[in-house]
Amino acid sequence: MSWHPQYRSSKFRHVYGKPANKENCYDGVPITKSVHDNHFCAVNPCFIAVITECAGGGAFLVISLFQTGKIDPHHPRICGHKGYVLDIKWNPFDDYSIASCSEDATVKVWEIPKHGLLKNITVPQKELQGHSRRVGLIEWHPTAGNVLFSASYDYKIMIWNLDCPESVIKNPVKTIGLHDDVILSMSFNTDGSLLATSCKDKKIRVIDPRLGVTLQETYCKTHKATKVLFLGNMKMLITTGTSRYNNRQVTLWDQEDLSVPLMQEDLDCSSGVLFPFYDPDTHMLYVAGKGDGYIRYYEISSEKPYLHFLTEHRSYLPQKGLGIMPKRGLEVSSCEVFRFYKLVTIKSLIEPLSMIVPRRSESYQEDIYPMTAGCEPALSADEWLQGANKDPVLMSLKPGSKISKTCPLITEKEPIIPQQPKSSQSHTGRTEVPSVLPNKESKDSRERRRLDEKPPERSRLVYSNGIDLTECAPPKTENELLQMFYRQQEEIRRLRELLGQREIWIKQLELEIKNVRNSPY
Repeated sequence: MSWHPQYRSSKFRHVYGKPANKENCYDGVPITKSVHDNHFCAVNPCFIAVITECAGGGAFLVISLFQTGKIDPHHPRICGHKGYVLDIKWNPFDDYSIASCSEDATVKVWEIPKHGLLKNITVPQKELQGHSRRVGLIEWHPTAGNVLFSASYDYKIMIWNLDCPESVIKNPVKTIGLHDDVILSMSFNTDGSLLATSCKDKKIRVIDPRLGVTLQETYCKTHKATKVLFLGNMKMLITTGTSRYNNRQVTLWDQEDLSVPLMQEDLDCSSGVLFPFYDPDTHMLYVAGKGDGYIRYYEISSEKPYLHFLTEHRSYLPQKGLGIMPKRGLEVSSCEVFRFYKLVTIKSLIEPLSMIVPRRSESYQEDIYPMTAGCEPALSADEWLQGANKDPVLMSLKPGSKISKTCPLITEKEPIIPQQPKSSQSHTGRTEVPSVLPNKESKDSRERRRLDEKPPERSRLVYSNGIDLTECAPPKTENELLQMFYRQQEEIRRLRELLGQREIWIKQLELEIKNVRNSPY
């Protein structure tokens, strides 16, 4: 009989959750009290958006990612809906564009100023009118630019092409009417050619969105699915829901055969909805429950038993919803592989939670940061609608590479006018280095230019969350000055943590040297 180890070898076995300290949380946020089973939060590398509680219609906040601490109760909002806002999603290819849907049966697309909100916004960039009942879900296409999907309580999914000059669009390019009840969730595969849905009629469907036909359908008597998710390129689906005994359950399916589940696992007897999150780069699955403080994480494999439990993060603060940061906004210097933004209603708090792989080395860890989906669309809306399919445009997360197309409060640098160096120094005592040096350079000028042209050391110190702090223009307004202050605070915090880690390593090395010296051998 062959012996099998009890624990499976995995580089992510010791991943742990690190909550942000109070200074780096968002306090005083009036989080919505809606009972709709959505995340109520959307995050990108520039902003965090959260649906808020308000009277006289629906509204949501858009806060700069670096504006941590106490939030002004009179902070400007986006308040153009006539009913409660039910879902919000950032455009994956434009950090300043966000879509929202509401109980007023409309979907609206908003353009956020690059410096953030300075006043309330009530006029959207686009308004999509076509549903007859409230709209509960919206999803952007993962590879095609400006293609938006919306699901409503009229049991229909509508596909919208935003590449048109009209500000009010009343006719979608496609309407999918294959469902007999309320649609609970939607998920795309990697290239966006397939759409999976879970419905209140207990059926899971895999749909070709352009043809509007059902490719696979299942009705499982032992599993009532509420959320469905494609697992990247693994040809599998994951659903969360309840069993016939009302236990919360995770079920794995073969994408091409939904007749029988590959595996089922009961978790607990709680009543909150389970939200699944999948990281295709690390093949890790995170399962978080609404109303509790647990986040379980697993590793997915293509062979049995498919689902491998790693560990769980426990907190006494229950989450109402969760937002996730795209990979291009993570802090790679601290080996962060995933980041949640927990909505804690009882404290009116948004708490960042970083999932970290413990590593001693400070260098870039290529084995946990493969090429990932970037912020460039692979297709235009017309190309996708005509039948083309392409995988996402990939990018590297290595510091020094181009992290994102758009970043907050970064403007183009003004061209430097070449000037001849003066014979005497300025009153500050600094010698200016011109952009075009003369033929005869002094020794000090050559040395200073040589030091300025060292990219490795410079890139390690000035990058924070994918933003090159040295490329920022001087602040011109009070709001820009405030944003720069928040950025510098974040950079100081990161450098302090790095300094503390180095001090611990120094003490460990000193103890090892002492032990070696005291050793008789």
